[in-house]
Amino acid sequence: MSQVTVTIAGKTYRMACDDGQEEHLYGLASRLDAILNEIRGVFGEIGDQRLTVMSAITVLDQLSETERRLKGLEAEVRSLRESRDALLERQGEVERRLAEKVVEAAVRIEAAAEKMV
Repeated sequence: MSQVTVTIAGKTYRMACDDGQEEHLYGLASRLDAILNEIRGVFGEIGDQRLTVMSAITVLDQLSETERRLKGLEAEVRSLRESRDALLERQGEVERRLAEKVVEAAVRIEAAAEKMV
């Protein structure tokens, strides 16, 4: 277990994380700090508690939008897979019919060749 020190909204926090996750935690802290600074820039000094709540709502709004987009993409992937499966089935049927026609043509060619001999 690693320990990292991050600064968010001018305050320093010591946090634990899994080994190898230090940079990820630094990145998350940096993103949160940017959101807090953006909100503070828009609303001014509104108090730490309101600032924390507003930043949490902002992050959850971004998460909600990402989840909505992800569901849409998952539905699109399902639809594309179904289309692909239908096309592969159709291709298989076309190939089977083509193989039957080739066999029929070969039988006719052999029959015609036997008549010529």
